This record gives sequence, C-alpha cells and structure tokens, in this order.
Amino acid sequence: MRTCIAAPGTFRIIIHKPSYCVLNLRDESHIQALGTDPSGSTVLNTKNFPHGDLSIDEADWIYEIANPLPFKGSTYILRSWADESRLDPSRMRLPSPPETSLGKWLAGQGLNATAITTLPRPLLLALATSSTDPADLMVLAEHCCSFTATEHGEPTGILHHLTTNNQLTPVVHDHELYEAVANNPHLPEPYRIAMLIRPGIQGPNPIVGDVRSDTTHVYEYLRTNSYIGGGHYAANMAEDAIRYDIRTLSIDDMVALRHLYYQRTYGRLAEEMELKSGSSPLSEDDLEKLRVLIITHPDRHRITSGATLWGWNFGFDFTPSGYRLHASHQQVHQQFAMTPGQSREITEADADFRPFSSGDMVREAVEQYRQTRGRDYFADYLQAITTNSRIDGRSDLPASLVVWEDEQVMLFVPKAQSSAWELQIMTKPQADGTWPGNILETDAYTRRSLDTALLIAQQVLAHRGARMVTTIEYSTRFFTDHINQPLLYLLLPKLPFAPGAFTEAQLRFICGHYPEDFAAACRGSLAEIDTSSTK
Repeated sequence: MRTCIAAPGTFRIIIHKPSYCVLNLRDESHIQALGTDPSGSTVLNTKNFPHGDLSIDEADWIYEIANPLPFKGSTYILRSWADESRLDPSRMRLPSPPETSLGKWLAGQGLNATAITTLPRPLLLALATSSTDPADLMVLAEHCCSFTATEHGEPTGILHHLTTNNQLTPVVHDHELYEAVANNPHLPEPYRIAMLIRPGIQGPNPIVGDVRSDTTHVYEYLRTNSYIGGGHYAANMAEDAIRYDIRTLSIDDMVALRHLYYQRTYGRLAEEMELKSGSSPLSEDDLEKLRVLIITHPDRHRITSGATLWGWNFGFDFTPSGYRLHASHQQVHQQFAMTPGQSREITEADADFRPFSSGDMVREAVEQYRQTRGRDYFADYLQAITTNSRIDGRSDLPASLVVWEDEQVMLFVPKAQSSAWELQIMTKPQADGTWPGNILETDAYTRRSLDTALLIAQQVLAHRGARMVTTIEYSTRFFTDHINQPLLYLLLPKLPFAPGAFTEAQLRFICGHYPEDFAAACRGSLAEIDTSSTK
C-alpha cells in the first residue's frame, strides 16, 4: 500500500541522494555567443556542450513523500529549495498586487481616459483583472454592457433585450470582458451589484433558502441544470453583504453559508424518510434536533441519497488570452449537493457499481490499510501528525504540522502537500472512539468547529497572499457499515508559479519548502491576523 503512514503512527519518507553517470551521445557542438560580460568579453554557451561522458556527483537531495491518501500520488521536496525557504520564510508568501491605473498614466500623457476603450482586446482583459483604479473599471464596465442608471449616472441595472427564443437577457457586448471587470474588487459596488450580484442577473436560478441577520445575508440558489442528479445548490453572499475578499468574511458569514448546507442536507434526508421537517428555515437548535431524529429513526434505511458533495472555489482570474483560471465569480459562494446512492439505469447489471463519491476513495484506503497492516489507518495517521519529526531531521526547529485545533477538529499541513500551500481539516474521534465522517454525524459543536476551521484556514492562506483556493470535502456515505473515517476538508491554493502540468497530471507534486516550516509560517500568520471575527 502506497502511503507515508507507518505503524505504529509515524511518517516514512524516501531520501534520494543522487550520484550518477551520463553517457554523452552528442555528435556535434554548436558553440554560440550568448552576449557579453561586464568587461565586454563574449559569453559563450560552451558549458552546454561538454566533452566526454558526465559524472554527476552528490546532486541535490530529494525527499519523496507518498501522500497519506494513496490515490493522491507523491510529493517531492528539493533539499536546497526547502533549506532556502527555512532560512527565508518570505519565500512562502506572495506579494500583494501592485497599484495599477491606466487612466492616470494616460492623463500624464495628456490623453483622455476614454482612450482605454480603443485598446486591443487582450489589453482590455488584462486591465479588467489588474487595474486597481475604479475609474478605469467603470470605463470598461460601460464599454462591455448597457446600463440603466439614475439621473446622476449611478447604475441601477442592465438593459435587457429579447432573444430569438423570446427570452429577456442582459445586453452584453463582450461577455469575457464583462466577467473580468465585474469580478474586480475595485469596481464600485453599484456596478458589481448590477452586473453580477443582484438575484436574477446571472439567470433564472430559483432562490430556495436564505439566512439574514444584522451582520450577514446569504442566498441559497438551486442549479437545476446540474451534472448531479437532483440538482445542486449554491450558497451565495447577497447584494447587501458583498464579500470579494477573505479579509471581509466573518464567522457569521461562514456559519450562514454552511447553515444552508446543513439545513438542505438534513431537510432532504428527512423528506426521503417521509419525516416532516417543515417548510420554514431551521434554527440551530431545530437543526440539531432534526439531525438526531434522522440518525436514530428506525426508518433511516429509506434514505436513497449516497453522500454529500460540497466545494468552494474562492477567487477569480482571467488571462488576456481568454483562459478563466478559477471560480465563476469572486463573490464568496459555496456549492453543495447529494450524490445518488444507487443509479436506476446502468448498462450492465452490477450491484457493486454505484455513482461516484470522492469519500469512497478514502474508505478504500482505510480498508486496505486494515487488510495489509491490521491497524486503524486514521488512528495511526493522527498519531503520526501529533508526534511528527521534521523531514530534514533537525530537532532544534519547529516540528509541528498543526496550525490550529480544538476538541473537535484539527487544521494542519499534510506531510505530503499536493498543492504547495495545501491545508487540511480533519474531525477528531469522539469520546466513544468513533470519528464523525459526514455532516450527519457531526453535532452542533463539531459543525461550529468545522465552520471556524474553514474560516481560519482561508484567513491564514489569504495572509500568505493566496488569492485562489479550491476547497473540497471527503465524506463517508450515509449509514454505511461503521468505519473509522473522519470528515476531511482539503484547501488547495492555486499559485502563479505552479499552475499544474504533466508532472501534476501524473500525481507528482513538487514542493519548495518543508511542511513543518509552512505550518510554522501559517501559525505566524494566525498570530498576526485579527481572529476576533472567528469567535
């Protein structure tokens, strides 16, 4: 079994200390000038054309760590890179985007800002995502669509027209530019509300739930045109609670976003069991009562859904060449659904073939570990995390992988990161030794801990400079045979220097730091940020 977890709860790694010979099969040398040095002498490429065979002695060490989860490949850490990051933690931080204003530059050249609209389209897209000047962005917004406005020119909405199907749709002259500018946090709010946030502007998706208080407001949209049978849902921050930046997201926001996920899941399960959960929004107390009723009810076998599906794409970007790099929009939103327990239509009769749930891959790892080693996978994993030793063997430096924890959950840096800044959240075993494996098995305290950990993780990553983060959930199926499998969340930042290529497609992930040093950097960020919003 491929995993870095070893009994009785330690991590094992492979250390490559390369020394090797290379047979030189080149026929010709093509010596050319590369330029000149400071003295004016010609610089040649002679080092690229060595004579004879090569002997590579004591090349850089490479640490290979099999991911704890066998289906996620391996991580490779180059010692020299990681040592540099240990000595200079700023290497594990991204700079803030620079202040950019084309309008001010044009004014300095004696030109009017309206000249922006004459730029080639790739430059318009670049400006739409990178400008920090509201004036630039208003010019672009008015260039790509037609607004209705007050007598003072403030947008109130988008002009609509009838399509060939006799449907009303917004008048948008350039859809990609429209998306790029509307997702820029520096565009004034009235424009963002009109273009992207007001209910209905993104389509006729019905709002089937909401949470509103003095401090937050979230809508729950139903996406009927979903690839998930039964549709999927999106919890979106509302037009009077705009959250384009993690620094503006509060614990009240996170609890509201997640409450809609819990409420929809419990409500649908109750409906499948023919229990009456009511059509009114559920309070926290009502939510917990319904959860307990479901898990203790004798008719719980009626449930037809298989497992939950939850994810969060935070951060939007768009390249001048037309590639959308991440989420559909910058406004904070989370998506969720339930996967079917069993398909009614399959091409071959096979009782073991079920619709996919990502948590099944974790279960397979747990079962394989038990079969091959006779031990509890996550008990050993938790022990390995809590007693971790540094990869570089240094005992005089921080060795902890834990960023934050309470009695219910742990936020930590995985030993083998499949994104250079990956963080994970894991539920802890309960007093009776069982692990909550899905949100139906989490009580009110654990749900609050999960919400808090998700917010802290995003805040820490934002403090390090992350602007695009994919978060996924690995959960167990409802009411399956008991297995010690916790509920897992993986936060996977997208970094500008590691967009993913054939190496990552082969599940090989290259990392330039030790996980222990990244955990220390995250704890440092946590100490610096205002954590009052998480309480």
